[in-house]
Amino acid sequence: MLYWAIVCLVIAIIAGVLGFGGIAGTAAGIAKVLFFIFLVLLVISLIANAVRGRGPKI
Repeated sequence: MLYWAIVCLVIAIIAGVLGFGGIAGTAAGIAKVLFFIFLVLLVISLIANAVRGRGPKI
């Protein structure tokens, strides 16, 4: 999911440089939403692993 957020961010940057403001704004919004979903899932995963007594895999 973080990969797709980064892809949308790159698309937004490229569209912004080329002058496509609407597409850039939409892609940036999608990247922001995906990033926050990724953060929520990361926190849930870390809490679930802590509750089960497992440490993170290194």
